[in-house]
Amino acid sequence: MPILQWLNRDESIAAAGKAVYRILEDDPSLSYGDDSPNLLVHGDNLEALKALLPYYAGQVKCIYIDPPYNTRSAFEHYDDNLEHSTWLQMMYPRLELLRDLLREDGSIWVSIDDNEAHYLKVLMDEVFGRKNFVVDIAWQKRTSPANDAKYFSNDYDDLLVYTKSKSSWQLNRLERTEAQDSYYKNPDNDHRGPWNSITYTGNKTKTERPNLYYGIVNPNTGKVVYPPDTLTWRYGEETHAHNVKNNLLYWGKSGQSNVPRLKMFLRDAENVVPRSMWMASDTGSSQQSMTEQKILFPNPFGTPKPELLLSRILHIATNPGDLVLDSFLGSGTTAAVAHKMGRRWIGVEIGDHAVTHCVPRLQKVVDGEQGGISKAVNWQGGGGFRFARLGDTVFDELGQINPAIRFPALAAHVWFSETGEPYRGKADSALLGVHDGTAYYLLYNGILGDKRPAGGNVLTTKVLAELPAYDGPKVIFGEASRIGAPRMAELGISFRQTPYDIKSR
Repeated sequence: MPILQWLNRDESIAAAGKAVYRILEDDPSLSYGDDSPNLLVHGDNLEALKALLPYYAGQVKCIYIDPPYNTRSAFEHYDDNLEHSTWLQMMYPRLELLRDLLREDGSIWVSIDDNEAHYLKVLMDEVFGRKNFVVDIAWQKRTSPANDAKYFSNDYDDLLVYTKSKSSWQLNRLERTEAQDSYYKNPDNDHRGPWNSITYTGNKTKTERPNLYYGIVNPNTGKVVYPPDTLTWRYGEETHAHNVKNNLLYWGKSGQSNVPRLKMFLRDAENVVPRSMWMASDTGSSQQSMTEQKILFPNPFGTPKPELLLSRILHIATNPGDLVLDSFLGSGTTAAVAHKMGRRWIGVEIGDHAVTHCVPRLQKVVDGEQGGISKAVNWQGGGGFRFARLGDTVFDELGQINPAIRFPALAAHVWFSETGEPYRGKADSALLGVHDGTAYYLLYNGILGDKRPAGGNVLTTKVLAELPAYDGPKVIFGEASRIGAPRMAELGISFRQTPYDIKSR
């Protein structure tokens, strides 16, 4: 598969692996509402995504990001003027970490414009796999032309959609609209209600499909008719007989047509397959999003997306209770919409507007604000969110465990680095859990009840006796072991020395 080459590509590819693990430190003063799984993280999104891995790897159903477009124009809240290779260097490791956070049946949606869309497509082909590309949606962001444009009025943004595993992903169709239902009429007063019709002819010739070329009778005239222009009927004779018996053929207002049409009833109509062109009338525009911002903030965010756009994405890609992630949160639109739609969410934002825009906006959402999609989804308020900042690194520059790290943070890191699974335990026991038949233990800073900093960190016969029992292979992390190798082999124990045997990156 072709790949992109750019300055410092090798460094870009290694960046995700070299990023340090940091702990997430809650800030109760900026958290709001009820205890909640929703999380707003203030910090660099590369380090934040790395910090989220031990807890959320493979758990996110939908990722939406609206990264800088690299348009070579400065915005108030962030610098979008990045040299092309620097932009690619920024995006690659973040896409890698986002892929690792995505569920097997999850999807990622990336807003971009034509400054970088084609390069991003190739980049995402490499990270997510070309076979997992779904669609490039054109979103109409502008409803009137930009007459001050030098060449063309740029009226749409791209929205690239990929899955983690396309064979595992299923989308939700869009609900039918009144306009779509209005095409269904009932000119013959059919007792089954309104219907629309589709063509009864196929797209093959009688030479290609002779079994679909036969005469049918118009019951109003008694005339035998054949498909026009040497084409075929869409259905075989057995199916045609079924259609006739069930009064599914329509021969026109006069009943004299030589080619019938097939009735399709509104009562049987399915929800609508999403199209790849999204009009502003259905999903909002940049102007509409600015109007939403002015209601929310005295100092609006520079490049927001409308809540309608995000609601369509989340409708297609998620169900209530699913986890949504936006690591370029901006003013908080993704989190606000996810909250109103009953999805769990994680938002990451490096700028000061994490506090000046995201926090107050999401507080208003919890309190029941009625802007954006609120009335459409009958939002009445509720829930809450945690606010967190990136704290200390789990390991220092020499690879030693940071003495400030407490047991729960190291437990999550050890579990994830060993199993590749997010940690869901309570971190109240030396036994972290059992994975694929192996039990994992961590001896660290008083977990066995010894309050001394180093208490219980060394594996001895006494410490082993105090560990929660497990009849099977065991991996035990500790500072040292005083049990001989033959005895440990007999007990099915693999000892790992901290910090040396813990992956620090």
